[in-house]
Amino acid sequence: MRLYLATTSPNEIRWASAATLIDGVVATPTIIASEQPGADVREIVAELARITPLPICASVAAIGANDIYKGAKELAKLADHLIIAVPFIEDSAPAIRRLANDGIRVAATLVYSAAQGILAAKSGASMVTVAVDALEAVGQSGDDVIRQLRQAFDHAHTECDIAAAGPTSSSSFAACAAAGAEIAVVTPPVLRSLLQHPLTDRGLDRFLGDISRRPKPRRAR
Repeated sequence: MRLYLATTSPNEIRWASAATLIDGVVATPTIIASEQPGADVREIVAELARITPLPICASVAAIGANDIYKGAKELAKLADHLIIAVPFIEDSAPAIRRLANDGIRVAATLVYSAAQGILAAKSGASMVTVAVDALEAVGQSGDDVIRQLRQAFDHAHTECDIAAAGPTSSSSFAACAAAGAEIAVVTPPVLRSLLQHPLTDRGLDRFLGDISRRPKPRRAR
């Protein structure tokens, strides 16, 4: 499973990249507004593109078909490794098709059902992003949606990645992976939490204790 880090922080991106833990970056308007309020989106995206060669998922600030198309074309000029995030609504479907025909990769967002994901892929999206955290917040199962999409895509031989956005725990993350998501979008705190387990510290203490009790080898005279 590939991991995309949801942040605009250069330090977090460098840390996760150096640890070879991530395969991409996500910089949506919500993330930019929370981490760098008032910042210019294009400047942020351009900076990220200079920092990392990994795919960067950035959003176009529009909901009308023509505005989405024009905005996405302009945004895509910033770097070759951009994926344009477009909210999947009725008006955006024609824009997604036009962008796909132009060779621009599109990630369809606001996907909350398998039906929406299937239609987004049919429109030309190369990635559909299922907001598992939003679904779980209203009592629905995000991994069920991913599992249904995985089965539908496999059955129809559809070439479209499924991204699970917002798993907040190791169990949710693992459930999305088991359901067939190719990508998980996580925040830096969640990524760090995935490296841990309640037994990790206990096991580390035992390991260090075992090492300290080992007799030191004698030096040959």
